[in-house]
Amino acid sequence: MDVTPADRQAFVDTAAITANVAALCQLVQASQAPASQAQARPILASQILAGQAPASQTPGSQVLAAVKADGYGHGMLAAARAALAGGATWLGVADLAEAVALREAGITEPVLGLMAFGDPAEAVRRHIDVTAGSVAFVAAVEAAAEETGVQARLQLKADTGLSRGGATPADWPGVVEAALAAQARGTVTITGLWSHFACADIPAHPSIAAQLAVFADAVAHAEKAGVTPEVRHIANTAAALTVPESRYDLVRLGGAIYGLSTLPGGAPSWLRPAMSLRSRLVMVKRVPAGTGVSYGHRWVTDRETTLGLVPLGYADGVPRAAAGRPLAFARGQRWPIAGTVCMDQFVIDFGDEPAAVGDEVVLFGPGDDGEPTAQEWGEALGTISYDMATGLGARVPRIYPGRQDDQ
Repeated sequence: MDVTPADRQAFVDTAAITANVAALCQLVQASQAPASQAQARPILASQILAGQAPASQTPGSQVLAAVKADGYGHGMLAAARAALAGGATWLGVADLAEAVALREAGITEPVLGLMAFGDPAEAVRRHIDVTAGSVAFVAAVEAAAEETGVQARLQLKADTGLSRGGATPADWPGVVEAALAAQARGTVTITGLWSHFACADIPAHPSIAAQLAVFADAVAHAEKAGVTPEVRHIANTAAALTVPESRYDLVRLGGAIYGLSTLPGGAPSWLRPAMSLRSRLVMVKRVPAGTGVSYGHRWVTDRETTLGLVPLGYADGVPRAAAGRPLAFARGQRWPIAGTVCMDQFVIDFGDEPAAVGDEVVLFGPGDDGEPTAQEWGEALGTISYDMATGLGARVPRIYPGRQDDQ
């Protein structure tokens, strides 16, 4: 049995990403950011290089499109270009290497590295905004600026209650002081103040208001000390959709731009899932009652039935826990996954349906034809839709219908 790339494919609708971002921009630009010295203003790296000041304030909030983790599994460059086409003015990544890759691809819009670790020199050289949440990393950024001869663009992250990255309230004054000292020396410019929610996808969770209050205090302290940031931001996808007062100058949208969300029930209906995971049957066989199927014989046929083999497994992002669940769509309806999901393949029980080699099998998509969505997969398996999209293995090619540049 030969398996070709066409037997495993993730189709990515970049037009859906663009439309999602445009709709999200319309939503958040209808709101006004809290009053502050800061003004929301998009800046291109080319403007930075030319020493040009931003021209005007953008009403409401700008949109940062998170394209980390290979664009949530959709392809970083394709997602970035589609998001920018929809009106995003910033891009966000986790690792600085991801940010450098965006610059190498010719993207000049502002890029923020969200995680503070590693050597920031190359990011500084390429005018990428670098995050610091400690005095030590402020020093590392300043050292990178001195090494490269390029003034670093530095954003300060406050830990307002997630207890992950960022400076605690006790450490925040020291971080602000260190950054302002570096700015006074001309090695850095402080471009942003930000934080991240812990429970924004749990509506009305008390930590949301608590974190907003801590962030407001952190911003007030920094601005009183002399920081005049270009952007302040705390809202992620869930907060941007449900907590208008969290939007500030910029919102960081991740799953929403791909039509996904961690909110109960998933993304609102006006956002369209951009990815469809598809395969096809590569073998079909009729077996008698009492036939054990797949590893461990955890499922045994109770009647004569037709089995179809699908060349996707947990190495491709199909969780082993999917066994027994009706999460495969073929021949116009959903079918149960029969037995253990293997590393490279799984089996569908078709009963007496006349399945045939070559029949298309859809694992998840936008749901237009009744196929499961990534949201449904997440709910069925006790995880989230992001887990499904980012978990696709490297041997599943991303296909961009109608596009050639990002394949």
